[in-house]
Amino acid sequence: MARRLDVLAGFVATPITVRRGLLARLHYLTRTDHARLAAGEAGLTVTERTLKAWLDGKRSPSKKNLERIETAYRTVRRHNVARYLLARLNREGRGTRVEFHPLNQSQVDRPRQRVVEYRTLNVRRWDRIVEAWVGDDAEALDDAWVSEAVVDLGSQWGQYEYVTNVGFAA
Repeated sequence: MARRLDVLAGFVATPITVRRGLLARLHYLTRTDHARLAAGEAGLTVTERTLKAWLDGKRSPSKKNLERIETAYRTVRRHNVARYLLARLNREGRGTRVEFHPLNQSQVDRPRQRVVEYRTLNVRRWDRIVEAWVGDDAEALDDAWVSEAVVDLGSQWGQYEYVTNVGFAA
């Protein structure tokens, strides 16, 4: 679920190790005072002088700082798109159709394969799911996903707790 929400968030595709990717993230984190404050809260605590040197290409961030920049960028981006994404997923109470693709059982011996089919479900309540995703809390996301979505599959919900793919668009 988190991977799919990350795709919908539209993160910068260029890796941070490439100058273009680094600059895109730094510009995103330093464009406004609000973004700078959020980046600081997310763990990017460097001086203005250091930031300017990185942006001008006079110095390069250390590996540890690259990780901090990436973490801060993802945290700030998730927070910034959460409200918009939540509105699109909830669609004023109509929800979003989710597709569950079962585990690939081609490597399982024929008599031991379970009959699990492709299923769809309309998820109407995304608030807890998106909140857990924004907080990068995998346990809360798992709890929210099971209690808000998977349990609505009825008696077969256990077969769809672990799947190959979950697909939805917003």
